[in-house]
Amino acid sequence: MSKLAEFRRAERELQEQLALLEKLQGDSGLKREMEFEDKLKALMASYGMDLVKVVAILNPQLVELEPVAPAAVKQRRPRQVKVYVQPVTGKRIETKSGNHALLKAWKAEFGVEVVERWRQH
Repeated sequence: MSKLAEFRRAERELQEQLALLEKLQGDSGLKREMEFEDKLKALMASYGMDLVKVVAILNPQLVELEPVAPAAVKQRRPRQVKVYVQPVTGKRIETKSGNHALLKAWKAEFGVEVVERWRQH
């Protein structure tokens, strides 16, 4: 799209948005809502209340459904240490993951099934 076409499209969209804004500014319902919001904020400020407290007063059942304090993050249980003993050399590996360099080398050389049989239970 050329720059001129893009400019004309943006200009047209801006005119549409401005027309919508003018229409909304003349809406009496919007004016009433804005006036209510302003008065409510002023009232909350005069009593030192925030929106959460006001909602708790007006609808206590809603507050009971939602936890006040954030829920504790679930912790993963610690990984178990796996012990592998190579039967020929007697070399011992203790690891919590399968990302151990020597364990990977053994699995590549001897195969996963064979190395898993070396695992001590």
